[in-house]
Amino acid sequence: MTIGISRKARWVAGGVLVASVTALTPTAAAATPTVACTSAKAGLATKLKKDITAALANRKGTVAVGVHDRTTHTTCTLRGSTSYDSASVVKVTVLAALLWDAKKTDRYLTDRETKLAEAMITKSDNAATSTLWKQLGMTKIKGFLTAAKMTRTKPGADGYWGLTQINVTDEQKLLKLVHAKNSVLSDNSRAYIRRLMGKVVSSQRWGTPYGAPSGVSVAVKNGWLQRSTHGWRVHSVGVFKGGGHDYTVTVLTHGNSTMNYGISTIQGVAKAVHKDLAAS
Repeated sequence: MTIGISRKARWVAGGVLVASVTALTPTAAAATPTVACTSAKAGLATKLKKDITAALANRKGTVAVGVHDRTTHTTCTLRGSTSYDSASVVKVTVLAALLWDAKKTDRYLTDRETKLAEAMITKSDNAATSTLWKQLGMTKIKGFLTAAKMTRTKPGADGYWGLTQINVTDEQKLLKLVHAKNSVLSDNSRAYIRRLMGKVVSSQRWGTPYGAPSGVSVAVKNGWLQRSTHGWRVHSVGVFKGGGHDYTVTVLTHGNSTMNYGISTIQGVAKAVHKDLAAS
């Protein structure tokens, strides 16, 4: 990662090289929004709204949630437009942008790119991410975001990819591209992203997969980052298929006192979602 500014920075485990820049810190929503759910399945929206709300009761921090199940046409949203520092969940965007760009010239990834992509997703390797981020450049990254209609995602400046501003709405758009046929990513590209997200090392398979029933395929990418304001950012995005359902889950959090506190919050939401969908 190239740093062209002289300010104190440090590596944060699983996150990125960051500087404490208050101006880049997202502002919490002024009002306290509630979980909103809709579903074609009778009673499911009400159940999910109740159980996600209960899972978040008495939890500190600012939490955003996105759920979509294609099978039952179910959607749940909480703080869909609130922005968060991305930490390492942006790595899915980086890989998708790389594959989108390769598709435009009808080429396969090189052996070098394949090794970097695998390290970036399965081990959350920061150096590999910085290399691919620099290779793509801001024009291609923004080009992908435009193609993906991720209009509120703002790439981090000066090489700080982990300070990319993300939100639940755009992350759910990205996950839809990963798991449903579309014109932005080829079928091979989608399968490749899911395969790498399915091979994430065991120590990083927490978060949205928590409580997923046996027999349900799991593809996940997490991010975690501590800064001087809003404490720990802890995020998890996942794609799940099986048990008669085909769904995506995004949970973004900041204001956590510790990384484990954020993980517990995310897993409480995930457990409720998997349980309610499995029972429907």
